[in-house]
Amino acid sequence: MEYRLLGRTGMPVSAYGLGTMTFGAETGEDESFAQLDAFIAAGGTLVDTADVYAGGASEEIVGRWLRERPSDVTDHVVLVTKGRFPSAATRGSEGTSRRHLRRALEGSLRRLGVDHVDVYLTHAWDPLTPLEETLSFLDDAVRAGHILYGGVSNYVGWQLQKACDLARVHNWTVPIALQPSYSLLVRDIEWEIVPAAIDNGLGILAWSPLGGGWLTGKYGRETPSGSTRLGEDPGRGLEAYDRRAQRDQTWQILDAVRAVATSRGVSLAQVALAWVAQKPGVSSVLLGARSGEHLTDNLRAARLRLTEEEMAALDAASAPHVGDYPYGADGVDQRTRRLPASV
Repeated sequence: MEYRLLGRTGMPVSAYGLGTMTFGAETGEDESFAQLDAFIAAGGTLVDTADVYAGGASEEIVGRWLRERPSDVTDHVVLVTKGRFPSAATRGSEGTSRRHLRRALEGSLRRLGVDHVDVYLTHAWDPLTPLEETLSFLDDAVRAGHILYGGVSNYVGWQLQKACDLARVHNWTVPIALQPSYSLLVRDIEWEIVPAAIDNGLGILAWSPLGGGWLTGKYGRETPSGSTRLGEDPGRGLEAYDRRAQRDQTWQILDAVRAVATSRGVSLAQVALAWVAQKPGVSSVLLGARSGEHLTDNLRAARLRLTEEEMAALDAASAPHVGDYPYGADGVDQRTRRLPASV
């Protein structure tokens, strides 16, 4: 397992983290414990959860696992959780107000059985709460020792930049992590969000790196059925079958991933995960497996290093469609920040 510093901090995290959204829902406690044990045994350190995962059950399971394992195991864990949405503990309130986040964090600490978490993220943007209120809460939580670092999840570029600027102006703790959806199927974030994160020294914690299971190759041209996420619910969320199956590029990406996987003798999932892990700014790629078998396969991606040629082929197949200006061939090159000669 490779270890990387989380953004501009001095805290190392494993290049692959364990996402626990299925714990207490699709994954029972015994299997959840087995996944945590396997993850730690493979050298993993970053464990990601949230107060709304399985109605709080995910945090409770992680908390019981922490209590049942010896300190020489749990001391290596970098614990990440999030707050923003309504939960049983917050009695229907939501958002990133000081009142809601205080109740959300207190509930998370109680369920996890710890006195602090390493990283606390606001789970999404709140258009109603002044950003100064949110950031001042995170700063207070750091100073009180309830969290070591603050960060954000699912922010767009201007929101992220505004948060970093406001924190610096007020001498508050500047966010150190961004958790966005990032995969071969979701690359639009490279135009604004990734550059803003890199420029401000935030480490990227990529969620849904397999595109909700699409990049494992288990879905074909026919509407899925059976015991898979889309087999049980074809209209599920961002990865809904009709939404992605109708895009020709989805199948082009899968063909490119399959070609690399076949040539290297590895699974499609390992190729897709390795691609995300090798993208600029990524500190950790979150694995969210329904079973121990899936997790074992995913963890093998830690041993896979794609060549420049393989990365280029995957980049070409998955390049997001944009207009000519300002992001296309006639606009600013976001990597060099140079204007073309004709402008």
